Amino acid sequence: MKPAAKGPDQRPTAPARAHESSLPAPETVGPPARGAWRRLGISRNGGPLLEEREAIWLQVGNEFADSRGFAGTTVFDGATVRFHHEVGEPGEDVGSLRWDGENLVESGSNPDGSTFLEIWTPLPGRQGEAGSWRVGDCQVVRVGCHVVHVDGTAGTYLRTASPDSP
Repeated sequence: MKPAAKGPDQRPTAPARAHESSLPAPETVGPPARGAWRRLGISRNGGPLLEEREAIWLQVGNEFADSRGFAGTTVFDGATVRFHHEVGEPGEDVGSLRWDGENLVESGSNPDGSTFLEIWTPLPGRQGEAGSWRVGDCQVVRVGCHVVHVDGTAGTYLRTASPDSP
């Protein structure tokens, strides 16, 4: 059997319609070591994919920030991804990630038993410097020209000028 094709960032590409029964089950992956993502939509309890508000997720190493108002660390045990909310809105997201082309599909369940599926697409301008900084109840993550700041009250997304822009 041939190995899976690799995309420009050296990760296996997944079939666009992984739900077809003739295809193998999609591979569960951990969060990328670095990424800037915009959510295309969320499905709750198997409902339609909708987008209620802008959601930006930045990841650097095992630290993340989400513009919806939470930030912290991620842990991947080979099957399950845990997003520990350590700054901002308390909680923990538990689920799985898989590639669908260049998009990441996150699925899981909430503490109340409800389920979710989110589609995340990469943002342009994610090349360049990256880092994560935490002081007290504030965490800032930067990936390329994208910055998410989370504190005890809210999350904020800022797109800075790209180093390549005039």
